[in-house]
Amino acid sequence: MNSQAKGTAVVTGASSGIGAATARRLASEGFSVVLGARRTDATEKLAEECGGRALPLDVNDPGSVTRFCDEIEEAAVLVNNAGLARGLEPVAEMPDEHLQAMLETNVLGLVRTTRALLPKLAASGAGHVVNVGSIAGFETYPGGGGYTASKHAVRAITKTLRVELLGKPVRVTEVAPGHVATEFVSVRFEGEEESAAKTYEGFTPLSAEDIADCIAWAVTRPPNVNVDEIVVRSISQATATDIDRSN
Repeated sequence: MNSQAKGTAVVTGASSGIGAATARRLASEGFSVVLGARRTDATEKLAEECGGRALPLDVNDPGSVTRFCDEIEEAAVLVNNAGLARGLEPVAEMPDEHLQAMLETNVLGLVRTTRALLPKLAASGAGHVVNVGSIAGFETYPGGGGYTASKHAVRAITKTLRVELLGKPVRVTEVAPGHVATEFVSVRFEGEEESAAKTYEGFTPLSAEDIADCIAWAVTRPPNVNVDEIVVRSISQATATDIDRSN
């Protein structure tokens, strides 16, 4: 582990996938990590592994966000990773509850956490907000209306925040991945593992560690360098729907 302390990095949705990989990577870079998630059994184990703190966090609950952020004395980095996708219905058949779940978690949850921690990020003198977006933030595809709407909103909020914080010591970055092999897809298919597995048939998707690597690179640039966005996909994926599955 890097012996040079870099301040506190807060990671939401840190119980698995990209969040867990990011927590491990930032700890190795010398950050003190605070892990937020609803599944505290997973984050507590991870916190022991990387010398961090695990705190309960449900970004859908304003009270939970307030309690979580109040427990954090100082913060240099916030990685807004908590998010989800629900269903692949066309817009004409999309259940309200699917759309509400994605907007609540992916958009409102991100805004709540950012808003609560911004004063501490600014007070650090070199704060950084990293929003984990998606190529769905600038592409659309059939059956993805709700998810793409939420990630388009994340992209808009990220860009707006960058302008609003101009002149303040807080950098803002979006990391927008294509397909990443995590349990995220299983959630989207509501536990139908066979359908989830077909998402990655015939090609090698990105790993959670690939995205953690991008996040770590962005937050370890000199404080005068703002990496506005990183778009990263498997070599086999050109767009959300154009994928070479011949491997």
